[in-house]
Amino acid sequence: MASHGIDLKTEPASGAYPLPTDYLADSCLHELIEAQVERSPESVAFLFERQSISYREMNARANQVAHHLRALGVQPDVTVGICMERSPEMVLGLVGILKAGGAYVPLDPAYPKDRLAFTLADSQVPVLVTQRRLLETLPATAAHSLCLDPEWWSSTQESTENPARGATPDDLAYVIYTSGSTGRPKGVEVEHRGLASLVETQFRVCGVGPRDRVLQFCSLSFDPSIFEIGIALRTGATLVLAPQSSLLPGPALARVLRDQCVTTIVLPPSVLSPLPDEPFPSLRTLIVGAEPVTAEFVKRWGDGRRIFNIYGATETTVFSTIAECRADGRKPSIGRPIANTRVFILDSRLRPVPVGVPGELYVGGAGVARGYLGRPDLTAARFVPDPFGEAPGGRLYRTGDLARYLADGNIEFLGRVDNQVKVRGHRIEPEEIEAVLAQHPGVRECAVALRHDSSCTERLVAYIVALQEPGPSASDLRAFLGSRLPNFMVPSNFVRMQALPLAPSGKVDRKALPAPEGGRTERDRPYEAPRNKLELLLAELWQEALGLEKVGIHDDFFELGGDSLNTAVLLNELQERLRKTVYVVALLDAPTVARLAEYLEKHYPMPSPECADRKASAEKRGARQESTPPRLRNSDNCCLDRAPWMKAKLPGGQLSRRPYSYCVRHVPGQRCFG
Repeated sequence: MASHGIDLKTEPASGAYPLPTDYLADSCLHELIEAQVERSPESVAFLFERQSISYREMNARANQVAHHLRALGVQPDVTVGICMERSPEMVLGLVGILKAGGAYVPLDPAYPKDRLAFTLADSQVPVLVTQRRLLETLPATAAHSLCLDPEWWSSTQESTENPARGATPDDLAYVIYTSGSTGRPKGVEVEHRGLASLVETQFRVCGVGPRDRVLQFCSLSFDPSIFEIGIALRTGATLVLAPQSSLLPGPALARVLRDQCVTTIVLPPSVLSPLPDEPFPSLRTLIVGAEPVTAEFVKRWGDGRRIFNIYGATETTVFSTIAECRADGRKPSIGRPIANTRVFILDSRLRPVPVGVPGELYVGGAGVARGYLGRPDLTAARFVPDPFGEAPGGRLYRTGDLARYLADGNIEFLGRVDNQVKVRGHRIEPEEIEAVLAQHPGVRECAVALRHDSSCTERLVAYIVALQEPGPSASDLRAFLGSRLPNFMVPSNFVRMQALPLAPSGKVDRKALPAPEGGRTERDRPYEAPRNKLELLLAELWQEALGLEKVGIHDDFFELGGDSLNTAVLLNELQERLRKTVYVVALLDAPTVARLAEYLEKHYPMPSPECADRKASAEKRGARQESTPPRLRNSDNCCLDRAPWMKAKLPGGQLSRRPYSYCVRHVPGQRCFG
């Protein structure tokens, strides 16, 4: 079936990203990694701070995990939970699960216990791969716990050989839970076929190879993480790992990019916004998505780099379309379908719409997920029979996204057909937040909507009708939600209302919900103005970072909606103004203007803000007169150590302990921010 010059059956196959001639359709990701181990056994697979692990060591250790899981009964389509802090062990656990034939179910240690308990119960994992230090924070579970701690590595006698083939392309690779419009999360079942197809075809498009260093930035609960891991280990590149504290947007992340010579990143564009303006000479490839990419972003980051805008959903295996962005001043499109993928833009009767006419975007092909775990009704509603396919049983995924074809064959993303929103790259169903909020004993009615503040930052706002006055406080509501939902799903602002606006249908009229007046919403204490110049400076920085018109000295930064991005923006600007290294722990310990001012005066003797501003201006003028910072030099190299737990002997002998050198750019006299 064709529509206005675009043959919807052949357009994806004849697009800009065809299948590679050596594509192996019957491979799983872990088998592609095993083949790479044979090609480059002594290359560095992981960097973690000052530790390195070779491909041979990585494969041997992952094999030990796989054999142990097999002995515990893990086989194809058996789900295995993984709850680990960022580390080489985390990736070894994940690869070991895939090698055993199981499907990994990520559980973020930062999530509330209630959320983790739901995921464990819903997925019915018989085994949980974790670390001993996390056991106390995890909910009670009947699953067997496998703790990948140094003691396990030093005592295990499992084989280091590749296990016999377990999973096939038609078996599950992972189950990732996403926000659900019915009020509870839903587990998306993704098969090996789509994952292997994505990695095997797209590393070529993005130009990732053995000389690259790919940053592992995303949480395992965010599906781009498996793409980061996959494109690195499939190509012989080095996967750069770092503790969570080192990945905070701003100076901390900048230091990792700079010191570890990262060449390739996969992340939402907003994460890069707080980074200081510096060249990052090693950074060559930016793969960005989960948020709209602007022409301004491409202009700032595109000089000498390749930027790829990706679009997709968890239900279609990370992403389905890709576009290489050009700094031509125009809004980037979401491009064309990737290899093995078909995209349709249809009307309400599943008929193709003309070029330029909006319609709902449907995705077919290898990446379409199996469905939702234990939710056949929801699976049937979102995964529909493919009316254009020739193969029996073909399905399309209804994305719920509005899009249109452009005249050149590229696709423009326009928005949503429902209430789903995205915040900092996370897909959120407001109905899920509303369902939890309605459980609070002091709430009679509620609604949640996405609003833009004065700085154009997107924030979740909750609108509350109390059961009786005075009603629950904002901090009480925030704590209630925070104990049940991930942090990114907790609204930044709470607005008290007498009644919610209703549409003629009787449903909440979300478009009629008011914007928070003046940026100030429900507070637990009256406004109190700054009392001195330092408090005034901090209040102004908070207003700028949070997009508020007024901040009192006793307002809590995080209760005002502060998150990791706001924190990075605030600390980056504070360090620029005061010319002092201010760590994130300072804001955690002193989250109000008054307390932070007291903290800074006690721990950071400093000149007055006026002197600091004059000094900063002088230094900036001097910096502009200097030449470009020196390129990486061999004299800047230092050696990495093997990870301590990797020093345990393996059955059959000790592995190589060859040190590995990496580059660190050092500019004399420059101090790193924390």
